[in-house]
Amino acid sequence: MGDDFPKEPVEGDPEAPGEASHRGAFGEFGGAGSGLIDRAFRERIVLAGVALGREDPDEVDASMDELARLVDTAGADPVARVLQHRDAPDIATYVGSGKATEIRDLSEHHDADTVVFDNELTPAQQGNLETILKRSALDRTAVILDIFAQNASSLAGRTQVELAQLRYRLPRLRRSGRTFSQQAGGIGTRGPGETQLEVDRRRIMRRIRKLERDLVGVRQNRATQSKRRRRTSNRSVAIVGYTNAGKSTLLNRMTDAGVLVEDRLFATLDATTRRLELPGGEAVFMTDTVGFVRKLPHQLVEAFRTTLDVVVDADLLVHVVDSSAPDPFGDIDAVRGVLREIGAEEVPELYAFNKADADPVAATRLAAREEDAVAVSAMTGEGIEDLLVAIGRRLRASTRVVSLVVPFDRGDALAMAHREGEVLDESSDERGWRLRVRLDEGSVGRLAEFAEEGDGSIVLDSK
Repeated sequence: MGDDFPKEPVEGDPEAPGEASHRGAFGEFGGAGSGLIDRAFRERIVLAGVALGREDPDEVDASMDELARLVDTAGADPVARVLQHRDAPDIATYVGSGKATEIRDLSEHHDADTVVFDNELTPAQQGNLETILKRSALDRTAVILDIFAQNASSLAGRTQVELAQLRYRLPRLRRSGRTFSQQAGGIGTRGPGETQLEVDRRRIMRRIRKLERDLVGVRQNRATQSKRRRRTSNRSVAIVGYTNAGKSTLLNRMTDAGVLVEDRLFATLDATTRRLELPGGEAVFMTDTVGFVRKLPHQLVEAFRTTLDVVVDADLLVHVVDSSAPDPFGDIDAVRGVLREIGAEEVPELYAFNKADADPVAATRLAAREEDAVAVSAMTGEGIEDLLVAIGRRLRASTRVVSLVVPFDRGDALAMAHREGEVLDESSDERGWRLRVRLDEGSVGRLAEFAEEGDGSIVLDSK
């Protein structure tokens, strides 16, 4: 999403006549591209990271490697890398003025357009850095937002991305400290008037409120769809995992969903749900969700809550892990962190260690560490049948088989049993319909009054 607000040339502005212009992504030195990273050409990017305190050097290097992949996915070329060790961030520039000057010299040497920091920058730090660097300064959050803006295709996805971008931009509005008066001179009109910055801020706030209202409507619509699914006996399974772990490929392999599959980060943003029949005969709804990443921006998690609700409401999570990744346990921790943030940490989880075709030894070793975990290859189909059996087993473990006696005049209860559970056996006698049905906990409570006498699996009085 490009900058919606025109930028007037001012003294010291690289786009002003007579000033040295620099192609860039964002901020005072940004070009006229369509995103935070200008894809009209392949920008040259210097990567900068800070290892704070006793951070594990290997983790810092892995994070910087991932940042390079993010920048490449956004459509730019990393040309140099700077890593600094500090006890704490510098309040003004995060890296300190001396290091910022060093990064500027390195950027000039490589003719870099933008410097991307692996650490999250405050608006003040970003502004100070751009003043020193004489070029755009972005953080990891801005790059991820840019990638999301490229890949969002559905109306809900585009709305959520735009909302996250505007929330990111709002505190970063600046015009080089210059006031732009919208009022002409004359009696009764003297004074600073209303600055362009204030107008821009108000326009963004109006747009944010509009997008928030739109997402409320989307959320209500999805809640209605979810309620309809819950009225059937079909359970819901959400596929979660680190970005590029193979979630969409797995959904395609199991359901022929036809979801876009590409070997790049965040190729899929929009949730896709397909019906799947398990080997035991149960039908489930499988949903592919947006991938997670380390240091996932909080405002992006907040904006995508509409999409992530499907994870919170799921009966089971299939956690797909790239077994060939350099740090699969770090990927798992990152996913679990997001699950905690959205309130889905209590949803039962089943691990699928993917890409067994690339590294079968690692996949088998990782699967042996977790209960019911399965080593699979979504690309070749290896282990898929075992995964489907494991999904059915875990879903059945969260239900109970109960015996019910439903009077003939309670057809509504009979319909509820068929709608909310899996009827294993049905007959009738003088008392009414006799059922053996597999139900989840909520349905057991709703049908408790029809429990057959002597069925200890239903507690009629919880006191």
